[in-house]
Amino acid sequence: MQNEKMKRRDFVKTSSLAAGASLLIPSLLSAKAHIDGDDTIKIGLIGCGGRGTGAVVQALQSGQRVKLVAMADAFKDRLDSCYKQITDPNFTDWSSEEPVNVSSMIDVPEEHKFVGFDAYKKVIPLVDVVLLAAPPGFRPQHFEAAINANKHVFMEKPLATDAIGVRKVLEVAEQAKQKKLNVVVGLQRHYQKKYQVWVDMLQNGVIGDIVSAQVYWNSGGVWVRERKPGMTEMEYQMRNWYYFNWLCGDHITEQHIHNIDVANWVKQAYPVRAHGMGGRLVRNGKEHGEIFDHHTVEFEYADGSRMFSQCRHIENTHYRVSEAFQGTNGSAPDPGVILTKSGYNVMKYNDRKDPNPYQVEHDLLFEAVAKGEYKFEDAENGAKSTLTSIIGRMATYSGQMIEWDAALNSNINLMPEKLDWKAMPKVLPNKDGFYPIAVPGVTKVI
Repeated sequence: MQNEKMKRRDFVKTSSLAAGASLLIPSLLSAKAHIDGDDTIKIGLIGCGGRGTGAVVQALQSGQRVKLVAMADAFKDRLDSCYKQITDPNFTDWSSEEPVNVSSMIDVPEEHKFVGFDAYKKVIPLVDVVLLAAPPGFRPQHFEAAINANKHVFMEKPLATDAIGVRKVLEVAEQAKQKKLNVVVGLQRHYQKKYQVWVDMLQNGVIGDIVSAQVYWNSGGVWVRERKPGMTEMEYQMRNWYYFNWLCGDHITEQHIHNIDVANWVKQAYPVRAHGMGGRLVRNGKEHGEIFDHHTVEFEYADGSRMFSQCRHIENTHYRVSEAFQGTNGSAPDPGVILTKSGYNVMKYNDRKDPNPYQVEHDLLFEAVAKGEYKFEDAENGAKSTLTSIIGRMATYSGQMIEWDAALNSNINLMPEKLDWKAMPKVLPNKDGFYPIAVPGVTKVI
């Protein structure tokens, strides 16, 4: 029976690969090159924070004829800082092992540096590929604008912070498919060789049917940005965006999506419901906005299997960022490791010589664009894994069992009514400077 299951999985996998094979498409870039003799791929960066800075350097190192020609951010100082870093011949960020020099591939005059909430609209017409790395709350509108303008897209995860945003991304993802526009999402484990080999073996039944999974992002947390005199409420929340759900989605969505997505990838499915608990024990100051510092969620798939999820932002606690799976015939206790029921080691993957997946995702995207090929349609999975993480947040905030369909159809809109420096976000501090926090059993999330 196990052999028959593996044969069926092989058939499905082979059929999917055939259906998803790269398509040569008439490329607007190719047409332009034929007319004016310039085959350079023009890149625009929207969102000049740390991840945007790293992403644009990786795009410029993709090995293709590329040039950064336009940049946008809500804040001028952040744009200027990014520009200074990437034009430094010795640029290094956290995902790089050695300094890199991409300054010769940067041609961004002052008139192509755009600032403000609508700056993205000015970048998109100037480029062939758009890199979307602003805070996640803006991802749906930025993605829609890029696809409407027929641009290929790299966008960071997560893809939204509420169900309305997820629905928008799913709608636009279909348009991208119809237009045959490549879309790569920064869930880089999909482009990491260790994970590709590991997941392939698990999907093909090496440990039998997957019955449970554990996924973790337990760490000390991230930066905090203090309120400064003269800041409007909108500017403060934008500067300290990690701590406000309309911008970040809470760390279960902003970070833990990586691990949740791996479970969905292995299962080739998305959970049907979830329940859990969470709260604020340590990171509970005014500067920590409205998010929790820990979440624990049990997700259920349609076949009855479970994913147990933990994420924590508390310093001096046990660190683990990983995934594990149990099957009817064995286990996979860590990425790249597979054991039989008796403990025999079937796989122990050594990834020391593997390429950086953050670089690989850009290499493959820009190779496809340069060749006029349609290969990548990551947005649908990115949106559904984003929704999985949002369902986890809904479960911990409310203390209720959250069903997939109910969550997807929620009309709770976290975004401000108006994006303006003097406008007010929907969540505001009280007279003592503290923000309202979700209370399980009381807070409504759908």
